Amino acid sequence: MEKVRGSVGLIHASTCKWGGPQALMFQKRRMRDCYDGQRQSRSVHQTGSILDSGTARNRAGELTSLTLHNGPPLTVISWVDVRVQRNALLASWSYLPLRSPFQRSLDPLFSVDGLAEAPCSSLSNHPIKVRPFSHMGISVFLKALIFLSVLLGSSIADPRAKLVAMKCTNRTVVGSDRGPFVANFVASLDSLTTQLSSKGYGSVTNGAGNSSVYAIGECMKDLSQSDCNLCFAQCKIQILRCFPFQLGIRGGRVFFDGCYLRYDDYNFFNDSLSPVDSTVCATEKFSGNNTAFDDHVTKLGKTLSLGAPKNNSFLVGSVTGGNTSVFGLAQCWKYTNDCESCLNNSFSRIVSCPPSREGRVINAGCYMRYSTEKFYYNNTATATTGGNSDRRLAIILGSTFSGVALLLIILTMGITMRKRALKRRKEMKLLGHLAKNVNKSKLNFSYEALEKATNYFHSSNKLGQGGSGSVYKGILPDGKPVAIKRLVFNTRQWVEHFFNEVNLISDIRHKNLVRLLGCSITGPESLLVYEYIPNLSLLDHLFVRRDTGLLNWETRCKIILGVAEGLAHLHEGSTLRIIHRDIKLSNILLDEDFTPKVADFGLARLFPEDKTHISTAIAGTLGYMAPEYVVRGKLTEKADVYSYGVAVAEVITGKRNNSFCGNSFSILQMVWDLYANGRLCEAVDPNLQGRFPEVEASRILQIALLCVQASGELRPQMSMVVRMLSDNCEIPSPTQPPFINSGHSGSASERTKSSINSLQIETDSRSSGTTMTDSFSVPR
Repeated sequence: MEKVRGSVGLIHASTCKWGGPQALMFQKRRMRDCYDGQRQSRSVHQTGSILDSGTARNRAGELTSLTLHNGPPLTVISWVDVRVQRNALLASWSYLPLRSPFQRSLDPLFSVDGLAEAPCSSLSNHPIKVRPFSHMGISVFLKALIFLSVLLGSSIADPRAKLVAMKCTNRTVVGSDRGPFVANFVASLDSLTTQLSSKGYGSVTNGAGNSSVYAIGECMKDLSQSDCNLCFAQCKIQILRCFPFQLGIRGGRVFFDGCYLRYDDYNFFNDSLSPVDSTVCATEKFSGNNTAFDDHVTKLGKTLSLGAPKNNSFLVGSVTGGNTSVFGLAQCWKYTNDCESCLNNSFSRIVSCPPSREGRVINAGCYMRYSTEKFYYNNTATATTGGNSDRRLAIILGSTFSGVALLLIILTMGITMRKRALKRRKEMKLLGHLAKNVNKSKLNFSYEALEKATNYFHSSNKLGQGGSGSVYKGILPDGKPVAIKRLVFNTRQWVEHFFNEVNLISDIRHKNLVRLLGCSITGPESLLVYEYIPNLSLLDHLFVRRDTGLLNWETRCKIILGVAEGLAHLHEGSTLRIIHRDIKLSNILLDEDFTPKVADFGLARLFPEDKTHISTAIAGTLGYMAPEYVVRGKLTEKADVYSYGVAVAEVITGKRNNSFCGNSFSILQMVWDLYANGRLCEAVDPNLQGRFPEVEASRILQIALLCVQASGELRPQMSMVVRMLSDNCEIPSPTQPPFINSGHSGSASERTKSSINSLQIETDSRSSGTTMTDSFSVPR
């Protein structure tokens, strides 16, 4: 076993004769790539956790493992490049010590690179010397200057690596085909890299049957070879957003202004057009003579579409008239069968972009672009009218002043990034502690077992989608059903949400709280495992399925009391004081007997015993958040009490919060007005058809009003709410809720103002109900 020691971590590498370059992005992978004479075979395998210090087994030159050890917790290998040069092993890598296990993108300011070298032999061990490229000891200021030099250098060499469009198919590889498909995908990127580095284009086919991969890549013909290499390197990074490793997506294509990459599971090389072809028009509009501008675009587009097929499938040009200049480029990909038809289609669509200052048409077989700024290099394949010497001078002067301004910006960024790095270091320390505890506890599930339990996260097992990720039903090997949440977050969110879900509620047991059974942090993404609640959420029954027959008065009272008991346990019944922060009907699950269980603790906060409140960033769902939290970020357990009061009003009235009745008032407005007029029972859900005790209904609605009072100090504790619901004790008179008009005049589209503790906040009823937690959809 050879040990490759980098500047921060330790890489174990068992070597045979390696071929390359090979690339593995964003997750832990084992790669074998051994030569047997002229014959080469590759396959890619998932590893286990990189959190422990275990080593991979070497089976007679069959397996090459690249696993990071002894580095920062949850360090992620982002790039591995292995090749043979002069009978010596050359391995280079980058890893991201400040990212979560499902890192999706590179951050050059926070990467660590290394270069290792050793002789190749089939089954022998050799020390590998390491020359670090960079290390985390470099100051943020120095990194900022390096970054600045790269940016200033790009003014000389511009690979036009601006992402224009990206398309991923919805077809995925499942089961035993996934490993060979990923291996063929990696080999295809390797082959394309070699081809483009020598001739600017390439095509490759790897595998057969369900594991076959077809791929092509090409650069614009006006780019230099070095710019082509830089652009294509970005293509390879972006194409991984289609998740070929994690989800086994069978096809994707990515378009930059300077290059193009596509892979799929069928032969598409000769395609000219496809259903996913797109037209991209800039949002910025031309401010001059639109008629002249439109004529210039039409004239240039026609010239390019007719001239490029006769000029080696490539042409650039410009049209100048008056004070208006338009520049354009057209190119057909090397393997396109019908270049002329493809560009004619591009021309017919690009003329729809004016008055946009820039437009692009991206077809399967060709590319066309126009712009009011010159973006291409001078080329022999040019059709041009007019001159641009003044424009070149302006660009040079502008670049100089921009460089100075950029330097000032970078200095500011350096200070900001240093603060951010210190905060991230603290987060990773917290995460490492959590990971250690999880691995030692009974909470740890293997990623592979949970993946199989959900049939590889098949859509038929999907229970729901939230801001923090998707939830799937799974069946464990012992036949036990579970609910598995698949988390999707950035680093800071991942640390906070995952820590909350695992550390705060793993030891909490209460009949009205969903139980966390365990988690997995060993795979390409993090998973949480809960007890399976089969009867959906209260929101589904009340407003989606409208099961008013099942939700009779007794059931609603049972749910209201159960949720109150669960919250009382969180606030006062355990050794920890926990604030949920996101109480709403969709987070109240129901079992077979309609016993409520509070779920989703991703936003929960631990409330210190010696604090009167917590000051924190606002997160939750608009319409359920307490006014003092919205205005000042002041968080106490009374924020949960407010959310509970809104939920109770929804359950009793059968109306959504911030929906409107005939008089155009929200449910809090409606309930308050009826209370003031002594007619509270009129607020009860009409679907109950009068089958409820009026005195009890009035009491519960009055309790709801107590919970939603504008002043947090006046709201009752949840333990007091439980007593008022259970016993026939006296209920105090509530004060007016926030966000309503005492004069109750206006319409649904009007904006209302309420004074809360002498602070004015303005709300728009049409925007309520929006969740303020981030949500992600992938691939983007």
